[in-house]
Amino acid sequence: MSDVTILRADRWLDVEAGVVRSPAVIAIDGNQIVGVNPTEFARAATEIDLGDVTLLPGLMDMELNMLIGGPGGPDGLPDPMHGVKDSPVYRTLRGAVNCHTTLMAGFTTVRNLGLMVYTAGFLLDVDLARAVDQGWFPGPRIIPAGHAITPTGGHLDPTMFQGLAPGIMPQSVEQGIANGVPEVRKAVRYQIKYGVKVIKISASGGVMSFSSGAGCQQYSDEELDAIVDEAHRAGLRVAAHAHGDAGIRACIRAGVDCIEHGSMASDETVDLMAETGTFLVGTCALADHMAIDRIHPVLQKKAAEIFPQARRMLGKAIEAGVKIACGSDAPAIPHGSQADELIAMVDRGMTPMQALQAATVTSAELIERENDLGRLHPGYLADIIAVPGDPSADIKVTKDVRFVMKDGHIYKGA
Repeated sequence: MSDVTILRADRWLDVEAGVVRSPAVIAIDGNQIVGVNPTEFARAATEIDLGDVTLLPGLMDMELNMLIGGPGGPDGLPDPMHGVKDSPVYRTLRGAVNCHTTLMAGFTTVRNLGLMVYTAGFLLDVDLARAVDQGWFPGPRIIPAGHAITPTGGHLDPTMFQGLAPGIMPQSVEQGIANGVPEVRKAVRYQIKYGVKVIKISASGGVMSFSSGAGCQQYSDEELDAIVDEAHRAGLRVAAHAHGDAGIRACIRAGVDCIEHGSMASDETVDLMAETGTFLVGTCALADHMAIDRIHPVLQKKAAEIFPQARRMLGKAIEAGVKIACGSDAPAIPHGSQADELIAMVDRGMTPMQALQAATVTSAELIERENDLGRLHPGYLADIIAVPGDPSADIKVTKDVRFVMKDGHIYKGA
């Protein structure tokens, strides 16, 4: 078989221009797109006609955790006691399954944004990314964060999700539990030493843990400054879990690159995000689909308070022109259902095209891969999916992915 493949379809999505074009003829050589509707073809090309579908760049999910949820839990959701029941080996095997599920849903690039479980110091997502890259099993391209960095008792302190007693599942600086400037610097350096590509921190309380109130700032300004300094000197970006307005503003002052959630951001803070170019990953779909009835009443109360605020905030962020990338927070919604995040963004005020851009060009910019990912364009990697109908008119068709190609290799369809 030739290394050159010609993909034909009725339509293709030009995300940069924001239009759907017809017809679609895309030439791929190895793992790279070499032509879009070219006038000449290589003689020894393999041709694949997909028919009445629209070709899109591979979608991206900027907030998920492959090591939690999926097989072994109720309806693909995490077992409530997974933190103390699952070994690092079992967890990694689960991650391999979730990788396959996510790729088949059309998401070819993801950020695994912060381990928050006991791993004996091993960075499981770094190894998962390495195994996918080496072709051991199908999965998306993974940008790993290693362990989320959080203060003792912070939202991403894993003992806080079930309110565990002292001495159960002890953590260390290497696993992200860090207090004070020297410890947070050490925690960042440890993640970098073992191969992370982004740093994840907990800057405010959360909804699904028994930590402080969701709006409370958890790291001091001095600690945030130190974290960002360490990461940026190593050329890595920082993503911050932050619901509360004070924590979000502190992150922006410190130079954090991306806010995850941002639920309680004031109008002034939303405007500040737009002004500074700080990215926002709104994780909208979890408010629509999370099984709230299964969680503790204390957490149900927090969700009832925070989720409506998050819905209003995202609408304001859209209007203000904040850079919004796509992130599902899976397994808060099950792995493989990430297209629900695009639907939720449209429900909150985005056009379908804006949601598609959030999951392609904006996400590519967030991970500094805008020169080879997120577009169907010569010179870009051949990450291509196909959906029926016109996703710029009906975003829900992204739940029906008919074809998946990543790095020029076909994993589904054809």
